[in-house]
Amino acid sequence: MSGVADEAGKLIDDNSRTLAPVAVGSQVALMSIISVVTILAFNLLRPKNKVIYEPKVKYHVGNKPPPRISDSLLGWLPPLIHTKEPELLDKIGLDAVAFLRFNRLMRWLFLGIVGLTCAVLIPINVTFNLKNVDAKKRDILSMLTIRDVSGNLLYAHVAVTYLITLMIIGVIHIHWTAMIKLRHTWFRSPEYLESFYARTLTITRIPKKNKSDEGLRAIFESTKVPYPTTSVHINRKVGKLPELIEYHNTTVREFEAVLVKYLKNGRLGKKRPTIRVGATCGIGGMKKDAIDFYTAKLQRTEAAIEEYRRQIDTRKAENYGFASMDAVPYAHVVAKRLKGKHPKGTKIELAPNPKDIIWNNMNKSPSELYHKKTIGFLWLAAVCFFNTVPLLFISILANLETLRDYVPFLNVWANASPGSFAFISGVLPPTISAIFGFFLPIIMRWLTKYMGALTHSKLDRAVIARYYSFLIISQLVIFTLIGVIFNSVREIVLQIGAKASFQEILDNLNTLPQTIHRTYINQASYWLTFFPLRGFLVVFDLAQIINLVWISFKTHVFGRTPRDIREWTQPPEFQYAIYYTNILFMGAVGLVFAPLAPLVAVSAAIIFWMGSWVYKYQLMFVFVSKVESGGRLWNVAINRLLFSAVLMQLLMVLTIGLQYRFKSLQWLSTIPPILFIIAYKIYINHAYLPAFRYFIPTDDEIRLARVHSERADARGSRLQRRFGHPALHAELFTPMLHAKMMPLLSQVYHGRIANDEAKMEEYGGQKLEAQVVPGGIKIAAVSQNELAYDPALYQRDRGEVDWDARSMTSTVLLDGTDSIKSPPGPKLPGYDQYLVGGLHQHYQSEIELTKMDNMQEPLLHPRDYYQQSQAPSQLSLSIPPSLHQEPFGTSREAPIHRPYSPYLSEQSPAYSPTQSPELQVDHQPYQRPAAHSLSQQYPPRQASPYYNQHTRQDSGNMAGRGAHRT
Repeated sequence: MSGVADEAGKLIDDNSRTLAPVAVGSQVALMSIISVVTILAFNLLRPKNKVIYEPKVKYHVGNKPPPRISDSLLGWLPPLIHTKEPELLDKIGLDAVAFLRFNRLMRWLFLGIVGLTCAVLIPINVTFNLKNVDAKKRDILSMLTIRDVSGNLLYAHVAVTYLITLMIIGVIHIHWTAMIKLRHTWFRSPEYLESFYARTLTITRIPKKNKSDEGLRAIFESTKVPYPTTSVHINRKVGKLPELIEYHNTTVREFEAVLVKYLKNGRLGKKRPTIRVGATCGIGGMKKDAIDFYTAKLQRTEAAIEEYRRQIDTRKAENYGFASMDAVPYAHVVAKRLKGKHPKGTKIELAPNPKDIIWNNMNKSPSELYHKKTIGFLWLAAVCFFNTVPLLFISILANLETLRDYVPFLNVWANASPGSFAFISGVLPPTISAIFGFFLPIIMRWLTKYMGALTHSKLDRAVIARYYSFLIISQLVIFTLIGVIFNSVREIVLQIGAKASFQEILDNLNTLPQTIHRTYINQASYWLTFFPLRGFLVVFDLAQIINLVWISFKTHVFGRTPRDIREWTQPPEFQYAIYYTNILFMGAVGLVFAPLAPLVAVSAAIIFWMGSWVYKYQLMFVFVSKVESGGRLWNVAINRLLFSAVLMQLLMVLTIGLQYRFKSLQWLSTIPPILFIIAYKIYINHAYLPAFRYFIPTDDEIRLARVHSERADARGSRLQRRFGHPALHAELFTPMLHAKMMPLLSQVYHGRIANDEAKMEEYGGQKLEAQVVPGGIKIAAVSQNELAYDPALYQRDRGEVDWDARSMTSTVLLDGTDSIKSPPGPKLPGYDQYLVGGLHQHYQSEIELTKMDNMQEPLLHPRDYYQQSQAPSQLSLSIPPSLHQEPFGTSREAPIHRPYSPYLSEQSPAYSPTQSPELQVDHQPYQRPAAHSLSQQYPPRQASPYYNQHTRQDSGNMAGRGAHRT
């Protein structure tokens, strides 16, 4: 029996002793060389391919271009070094800034962890191995790990986990505090305060009896909230119209691709393109002429959509709607007060940017959502189960050395060429893992959308949560279990081969704890080959080689349609969910192995430092946010980081317990750090989350808030136009073709082709020359100089300015025929001139007028004469709003409602605005208002010390940045 055990122990001790260092070294050398070559390629390609590497220089929101960047070899580095967070907040938005801050958190955190573990644990591990472990049973990598360490020295590792936990809490606390300041700055930015959606609420799960505008008002009246709504809107059913429009637009894209390929290089192709209709995987079906097929298909879809729009019953209401409030702070106060409450069974929360909404999921009932979530989770479980197949294959590749005795081919190969054997063992497993990992985010995103995410922002948060959980379960837990099972079975097979009895095999099962312990620590060598590959992928992402190759291939082989070129010239969207998850998973691996194998943490730190530079360049010059959410992914990422810290501690509990077979209570010494994490999470929920999720205004901010007109919201139908289903007013795609190909249409179609013009929504309503082919389909001609996306149209499509500028328009007063231009402030003596001019003065208001307390009162009440004669200090805040009536054109002071004062006291005084010009009402003669009276309104430019650290330009839009036009 002892001979069998010794043989098994020898096999375990020899596991990867010679393989791991060579395999890891091979992977590190290979990926380092490829990464250096990729960086050189990026530096050479960047100056000549700025549409790929610097699209935001041309396409940016407002007057917020990225910093200038030289064409020199390393000219892209100085802007990264000198551009700091305040400027980044202005130029790239809070979502991007939050992501970069999280990267910065991870790189400094792991720098501290590396310094601690390398300075304390590595000397202890090396010293113990040199003194107590036979030279034949150790290698350079195993000496650096906790694998063979035992005795009281293990308490040093436990102490280090305490310090790492405290370091994590400290670093997160610093960055959480900074993130709260950033959120407060964003809430008080002019872009957010002037956005219509910022003062709008979403109402979902509306019961049948309240599915009307009156029903929505009744719901709000029942809540007894202190601030009334300015308008409400119940959304209407659109039926299959969105699917029809999407079907039509997809058909247009396919039709354009067929035409461009057939007319490539300005001449007809050798054969007319064909298509198989009703084929399965290219087999069977009926072969038809592709051009005639798509022409007839477009003709049918256009007619169907036109008929559907005529017959659509807009009287049928959906189970969701929207309500606008007087001011942004009011909306946040109401949303915070109604959080967790369900008046009449509804759910009321802050409205997202309309461009962020996934409209197909908005009308789903709770039962439908439950059904979809159930099916979605079943699919996730199935994906997780089937993912064990590649994991098993990867595990086998990672243990090729242990299979040599059972697979003769491997033994011959290892003896004949040990270098190539070690190279393949180190390179192949992480490469296969990366290939399979490429498809997982796509599957996760599709399943999460299917499960009922209402907005793209919520979709990203859900993808991070589920994708991270999937990676932890599959790549860490299941992968480790597969290794444990693999090694345990190998031991049993070895004992059977040594003709051990069944009783001897059972007796040797007491070595299982040691097998588990050695297995997950030995897997550190796999992760040391994983991180170099991740580093290369980070650099490869910077160079965008695949994008360059694909565009070149598509251009020369298939040709590119005008629509393809227009969309390709725009900055691409940054996939926050995928990048966050990858960083979190690498952080989890680095934390789990930090006290066990410090070299893994070193590898993670290197990748985080590389990524922080690469991602900063990409977000400054290449990528944009799909829809700006104000950094809402921050909380999701921090929660997963804290869970990773708990996971690290749980593995340390297992390590200490296995060393002592859980026969003593020494493993309890590893429990307190877990309690630290739980306590800090509770603190975050109470101290940070309310201020993170809501604009918590001070008393002054409530009083000085710009109050919008109920009349303007209602008369302009702003809520209905802004939050109505986009399918009701979406323009259909018009087929486009290169202008040089247009003369060939007469050879493509048989019959008369008429000349006409097409109004192109893609070109801002511009009319382009077009030809009407048989079938009545218009094909617009796009010249070479019109292929690229117009920067002005890009700013219009992505910004909120065009939508919310309507709030600045004049409001018709009294008889609805005239509008008055107001002075920039409360010029009380102007009352006489107003009475003289009456309603016959034709001024144009620059800002929206507010509703009056009493429609029978004049715009300036005679009681204000008395106030004019008083000292400014006597204008007490205790005077009711009706006695404070300001002249027309300025925003009315908001009444201070304090039915629940705790909501108004949580805001830090550091963010209280200084005295606003609206308060300066004393003794100024009446004068014509300046053209820039808009600047004399809330928010004051000194509203936040943090916000005032850099210069803002009001022409852009941070709150609405990153949204595709719907």
